[in-house]
Amino acid sequence: MAGIYIFFLSAQTAFAQKIEVGAGVGGFNYKGDISPNFNFRFFRPGGSLFFRYNPSKALSLRAEVAAGGIGANDKYSKDAFQLVRNMSFKTSILEASAVAEYNFLNYEDRRFAINWTPYVFGGLGVSKFNPNIQTADYKTNTLVIPYGVGIKYQIRRPWNIGLEYGTRKTFTDYLDNLGGEPTSNNKLQQGDPSLKDTYYYVRFSVSYTFYRIFCP
Repeated sequence: MAGIYIFFLSAQTAFAQKIEVGAGVGGFNYKGDISPNFNFRFFRPGGSLFFRYNPSKALSLRAEVAAGGIGANDKYSKDAFQLVRNMSFKTSILEASAVAEYNFLNYEDRRFAINWTPYVFGGLGVSKFNPNIQTADYKTNTLVIPYGVGIKYQIRRPWNIGLEYGTRKTFTDYLDNLGGEPTSNNKLQQGDPSLKDTYYYVRFSVSYTFYRIFCP
């Protein structure tokens, strides 16, 4: 019985070493009709909570919930049409996603060694947005495909830090309340229906790795 107990305790401890929980803080940005190009001016604060499971040195699986805001304003554009249009928007974002991370270096439990790695990630998620003004009857949720790059570093067991840049490909043209097929002959109220809106999330994170499970 003692041998069986030790076996299960070892298995639980090994499983625990693969689990991380963490939080991130950073900013959201947007690209679409009102901001066709990436603009640092339009960063808005955001944050997230995540759970990470590390089944191997090269692979990590992560579930994350993020929230923040995006916005943009035509008045900061250098384009004459946008200056005349003079539209703006603000919307809140709530996102849930599941992604796989591929670690370029072996990210493993090493007590006395420097443990860090750059990584790439990709997955699937769903996003709920809440525009401050909604001028048409459109869905305010969309599937998203999150993908990007990051770097993580074990500063001191069991604590880790990370920096990540991620893009969210969406399947909506209404994040900026300006999209879809034209409903008016007024060119100033029309967007480009061929250009789906995109948003980004940049964050700094801190996570905790569980190294022990206590059994009664």
